[in-house]
Amino acid sequence: MTTSSITPFGERLLQGPMVLDGAMGTLLHEHGMTLDQCLEMANLERPEWVLEIHRSFLEAGSHAIQTNTFGANPYRLARHRVAERLEEILLAAARIAREAADNRAYVLGSMGPLGVELEPVGRVSKEEARDVFRRVGQILAPEVDGISLETFGNLGEAVEALRGLREATDLPILAHVSVHQDDRTLRGESIAEAAHQLEDAGANAIGINCSSGPRSVLEAAMIMIESSDLPVSARPNAGMPRAVEGRLFFENNPDYFARFARRFLQAGGRLLGGCCGTTPDHIRAVTRAVAGVTAQEISPSTVKLRSERTGPEPLQPLPLAKRTKLGKALAEGEFPVSIELVPPRTPDMGKLIASAQQLKDAGANCINIPDGPRATARVSNSASAVIVQREIGIETLPHFCCRDRNLLGMQSDLMGMAALDLHNILIVTGDPPYQGDYPDVTAVFDVDSIGLCNIADHLNHGLDLGGNPVGCRTDFCIGAALGHTSVDLDRELSRFAWKVKAGIDFAITQPVFDAQVLLDFLARIEGPCPPILAGIWPLRSLKNAEFLASEVPGVVVPDEVIQRMEQADAQGRGGEEGLAIAQDVMEALAHAVQGFQIAAPFNKVEPALALLEKARALAP
Repeated sequence: MTTSSITPFGERLLQGPMVLDGAMGTLLHEHGMTLDQCLEMANLERPEWVLEIHRSFLEAGSHAIQTNTFGANPYRLARHRVAERLEEILLAAARIAREAADNRAYVLGSMGPLGVELEPVGRVSKEEARDVFRRVGQILAPEVDGISLETFGNLGEAVEALRGLREATDLPILAHVSVHQDDRTLRGESIAEAAHQLEDAGANAIGINCSSGPRSVLEAAMIMIESSDLPVSARPNAGMPRAVEGRLFFENNPDYFARFARRFLQAGGRLLGGCCGTTPDHIRAVTRAVAGVTAQEISPSTVKLRSERTGPEPLQPLPLAKRTKLGKALAEGEFPVSIELVPPRTPDMGKLIASAQQLKDAGANCINIPDGPRATARVSNSASAVIVQREIGIETLPHFCCRDRNLLGMQSDLMGMAALDLHNILIVTGDPPYQGDYPDVTAVFDVDSIGLCNIADHLNHGLDLGGNPVGCRTDFCIGAALGHTSVDLDRELSRFAWKVKAGIDFAITQPVFDAQVLLDFLARIEGPCPPILAGIWPLRSLKNAEFLASEVPGVVVPDEVIQRMEQADAQGRGGEEGLAIAQDVMEALAHAVQGFQIAAPFNKVEPALALLEKARALAP
């Protein structure tokens, strides 16, 4: 349903400057909605507010308004438990915007990022993302004059959005990315490369929005103008926000915004609007600036400089055998054995150091140190690893989990670990906080273990997550978990294949209590398979067995093992039976795996020492 009494939007894009609207979210906040509410639900619950805001921007001079649908996708709406109302929200938003526009202005369907990470960093595949954008486009496109993609920090996601929308509609699409002050996207891609990829993916206009205030957006937009023949849009924030008594205020005034608009138009920009913090006063100032710039002041947009699409050459990773002693043992088939010790709950490291010394003396290849196991607060495993390596002289294998860090923190901590000479890492998703000491704390989970494996592999090639050189490479020996007892084995096999593709050097299984289950799983692996270390856990008692069976995700303790432990416990020999079960498993697996990962429950090293001796006897 296009606007019939004015020029079609696609034609209008190619004519003189256009003024877009400002910040719907900011004005809904001023009306009383909190920023943690689902702003898209205002279309159903407070349609009069949305209508009033649209009309205020039109009165300020906007030629086009954007529907209140920035977060209207299944992933974002699911956080507010309203995903099933997606179509209802989209149609209501379009209807309200149409009423406000009243055939005198254009209506653009607003779409933001999905709010989840895409492969290879996240859990959502590119095909799944594309399907979501196509589905939203199929609902929204018949009701609007064009689509506005906004605030995409991940260029790859913006490209998938364009591809999905192009399968749903031939409407004009504006594609905006967000940038840092260093003139790169939030993932590190250059603005010129963003312009090229958005154009190739089917955008009718490209631009910069959100990011920060007018100055940095103007600088980025000018690069985009030089890099593409498409119309360029700029929609900056109204400066940086300040919180005063629970309300957000933005520091740039409308007059400053008008000066930005004039410079943008003089550089050859076509579409102007505002993002976070921009009010009708800002748009009114932009409208005045547009009216005040004569045609002679606007640079021709027909001659553009198109930069070469050359990306940085990744460095070659160091051969595995030269990265660490563990890497050498894996590369040369030496059947390494790692022993797991848990960091202490206090800064007293004496017992941990003493246990590590015993294990080193007995011939362990490295000490495996979990990262907040069972979501408990303990001494940092990186700090523990550094101390153990320094005091004992044995390599460590610290876990690195996704639970507690965002993407920035992950990259920073990985580079910090490399600087601290911690080059072995085991990447895991991590136990959810509800299982630990503080069940109400917030987990991050920006990415899962597959995404984190990709980040570590990028660093081994001397690149950050955005593919930008960091100056030197890391030399990580990268391990990942293997869930051979997963309820959905097909999915686990698929995830394992993704981890292999992401560059892992080895994998460690969950504790194995039924060797045949692991053997059957290994037989189903197709394609390349890195060395596998089988997880071995010496049960200490029936209570220990029952706890693992019922409380630890991913661990399966068969009924037969529970029965053996029950009988042994009744005779006062639970620990001996647990050791015997572990030795039986090791004997059954020695021919099929490339090493063992042995737990020391409760940091008691005696059972681990006995199993270490068994492993040495079984080594090929």
